Amino acid sequence: MQNIAQVLKQLGIKKISESVCTGNSWISAVGTQKKEIHSPVDGKLIGSVIYASETEYEAVLKRTSAAAIYWRQMPAPKRGEIVRQYGDVLRENKTALGTLVSYEMGKSLQEGLGEVQEMIDICDFAVGLSRQLYGLTMHSERPNHRMYEQWHPLGTVGIISAFNFPVAVWSWNAMIAAVCGDVSIWKPSEKTPLSAVACMNLLMPVLAANKLPEGIFTLINGDASIGKMMAADNRIPLISATGSTRMGKEVGKVVGERLGRSLLELGGNNAIIVSDNADLKMALIAIVFGSVGTAGQRCTTTRRLIVHEKIYDALVKKLVAAYKQLKIGNPLDQTNHVGPLIDLDAVNNFSGALDQLKKEGGKVLVGGKVLKGKGYESGCYVEPAICEARNHYKIVQHETFAPILYIMKYSKLEEALAMQNDVKQGLSSAIFSNNIRETEYFLSANGSDCGIANVNIGTSGAEIGGAFGGEKETGGGRESGSDSWKAYMRRQTNTINYADNLPLAQGIKFDL
Repeated sequence: MQNIAQVLKQLGIKKISESVCTGNSWISAVGTQKKEIHSPVDGKLIGSVIYASETEYEAVLKRTSAAAIYWRQMPAPKRGEIVRQYGDVLRENKTALGTLVSYEMGKSLQEGLGEVQEMIDICDFAVGLSRQLYGLTMHSERPNHRMYEQWHPLGTVGIISAFNFPVAVWSWNAMIAAVCGDVSIWKPSEKTPLSAVACMNLLMPVLAANKLPEGIFTLINGDASIGKMMAADNRIPLISATGSTRMGKEVGKVVGERLGRSLLELGGNNAIIVSDNADLKMALIAIVFGSVGTAGQRCTTTRRLIVHEKIYDALVKKLVAAYKQLKIGNPLDQTNHVGPLIDLDAVNNFSGALDQLKKEGGKVLVGGKVLKGKGYESGCYVEPAICEARNHYKIVQHETFAPILYIMKYSKLEEALAMQNDVKQGLSSAIFSNNIRETEYFLSANGSDCGIANVNIGTSGAEIGGAFGGEKETGGGRESGSDSWKAYMRRQTNTINYADNLPLAQGIKFDL
């Protein structure tokens, strides 16, 4: 593990870092609102930023508008080459950036490094994609006509990211948007701005070495007012927002009123169904990691466990024993399994959810305490909890962004699926079973209603090659792999007549 001071120096993080980047230079904010960032790991001050105002916002938008014209004219494979070079820089700085992510956000060092690896992987994916932005050719009903579709850049893409993945989700959007010919403006979470600053510090030399104009990749650190300006701005055709369902509804409403596009990645209330035909050893690993990884602060965190009544008692016993073995502490120490929550508000939400559970008739089986004393000075460490609950409880229906696992019984698969689907969110889901009839039914149109449905793996963790996202109050967006690139482009249908006359569609006659 690198020394934190060395990490900050390597990544260009200053005591007071600039908060607005044009891609080629940093702009000093004229505002006076300083945001201090304290690590949830030990409570120490990492650094601070001065929040941007409307003045800096307009300065950045002016640059992105000009850069979009330049960038869209560059051949897509050459845009991919820029992304490839950034991927190489990330490889060289993976340990430093992963350490900063871990220290600023609180996730384990392994997860911090894994998040940077996701950035590297998406760069690789985007490089290949830059030579595969295909359109279809269609047969025309008119003789001597050819039809085809092509895809053009949208222009400027606005990216609003959340604290739990402070760098990876930006890269999912920005790197694919870049090879599609779009420029981007990034508004990171107020809770993790320094990781965003580090990403831009690593990117700027790449842009400079290739003599690219400012405005292709930009960053604005600020409060919620910046996000609101972006959502309402007609100069930004697409807003990609990751966060709570409440936030997503506000963004979607504002963007929709101007008939813009929104790509929303919002809350999850993810369930694992464990059949009596399951391999319990495999299921146990997936359940524990899915429930306590990132201290329960993933949108794909396992929050509900629906267990067949025949194996319920045995599985609960194994889970309680596993939770009692969890090591909770500094996430930079790789012997620990669980790090802190992001801040004291998250701790209060954790405790409040458990109080509400008890009022509704539920029971805490293990965990649930807020940890105090040496090593827990930040006040952000809690014991992950397993709770007996019913699916209809209000607190179970609500997504609490903390390590709380609600466990419940079922007798028939149809009952389990009804329980799984009976929440407002629809992101990730999983079943553990070695019965092919059960697994195929789970994946059928009558099965899981989520955007992600897994068999014999957990709900948490997704490969960049697949389209990531969910249904219902998860927002319906798709990011990362597959054909998700189409969200960042506009489709155009072209018809070419190479005949010496003008036949009309549907056989219409209009002779002059």
